[in-house]
Amino acid sequence: MTKKEELILDIQNLLNSYDDVNSTNINPDLLKFIDENTLIDIIDSLLSQKENNKDSDAVWLETFKKYR
Repeated sequence: MTKKEELILDIQNLLNSYDDVNSTNINPDLLKFIDENTLIDIIDSLLSQKENNKDSDAVWLETFKKYR
């Protein structure tokens, strides 16, 4: 497996880790013109989005502590 194929698989796995996404399949032929650095940037962006969602969920959950 090439490095680009591994990166594409990582992107698929990240997309599939969202609760409302069940099966994302990326055709590697569609991404063969994207360089490795851009694929890594996509992964970084997805990880940042997941982190931001996690942080906003934590803030939302904190609002309920006042009712305890």
